[in-house]
Amino acid sequence: MGDAPRYLPEYHEAKGDHDFFECCRSPEIASTLTLQPVERYAGLIDAAIIFSDILVIPQAMGMVVEMVDKKGPHFPEPLRAPDDGQYGRIMAREVDVMKELDYVYNAIALTRQKLKGRVPLIGFCGAPWTLLSYMVEGGGSKLFIQAKTWIYKYPSESKALLQKIADLCVDYLAQQVVAGAQLIQVFDSWAAELSPSAFQEFSLPYLKIISTNLPKRLQQLGQDRVPMTVFAKGAWYALDALCDSGYDVVGLDWLHDPAEAMNIAKSRVVLQGNADPGILYGRRDVITIEVEKMVKGFGGGKQGWIANLGHGITPFVNPEDLKFYFEEIHRVAGS
Repeated sequence: MGDAPRYLPEYHEAKGDHDFFECCRSPEIASTLTLQPVERYAGLIDAAIIFSDILVIPQAMGMVVEMVDKKGPHFPEPLRAPDDGQYGRIMAREVDVMKELDYVYNAIALTRQKLKGRVPLIGFCGAPWTLLSYMVEGGGSKLFIQAKTWIYKYPSESKALLQKIADLCVDYLAQQVVAGAQLIQVFDSWAAELSPSAFQEFSLPYLKIISTNLPKRLQQLGQDRVPMTVFAKGAWYALDALCDSGYDVVGLDWLHDPAEAMNIAKSRVVLQGNADPGILYGRRDVITIEVEKMVKGFGGGKQGWIANLGHGITPFVNPEDLKFYFEEIHRVAGS
């Protein structure tokens, strides 16, 4: 789960009066927040994911992004059209991810020190399509009017921007590995907004650029290849293609039936998922039933899949109910 641990009371204590992006830019705070779930759920979770945000890439590209309380990310000046002036500046700008995002690498290095090998550390980025959507919508959206306008009215300019973002993602992820990330994940949070044919044109090729070029970039930097995960939320129709997209792990949301997904994947990749986070609002006997169904769907044991939720943890979840969910996975899958 690529989630800030907002569901934990200790998150709000450590965050204090700092705004969200200030926390991302402070290696001390970011590492503390990364470790909170590992410490609270010691022995129950198998990895940590660095506390950061997918929108640090648009920031590095020169866009202003603010995190607005109770609303989420906000771009005061989103991209309006290819001739708006800003698009040209962003396309022409040479982005040095080493310099612009050094605070992320510092946070990763510090977190690895603090983890002392207890669990591996995951680095991540947003997928090009999802980042483009934010950059043109100016934040989250229900209708994605601007994103659809861009890909259907300005397809070539959209693809040029997607290419630039993908290239930056490769460099950014490579530097995360240099800093100490042991696995990486690419989050395509808005994949569900694309039709199957649009996904094939405006998302999948750019996910493949990352999976193809990251290992090459790591080799140039004298680094070993690391396991790569792709999570395209809502793109249930693309599971077969994602299994052939060059990633080692494919994350599933709760729209997938695990047994059907295993049948499609046919051991080409490891699957990760996929309970509905909403079950955590339910009674514990119901959580148990859902865990049993999930474990059975993925083959009944611990081989060939990674247990997870189908998306991030939603607000007001009781941390003890999440702990129970983890305990039940260990019990049912056989610890």
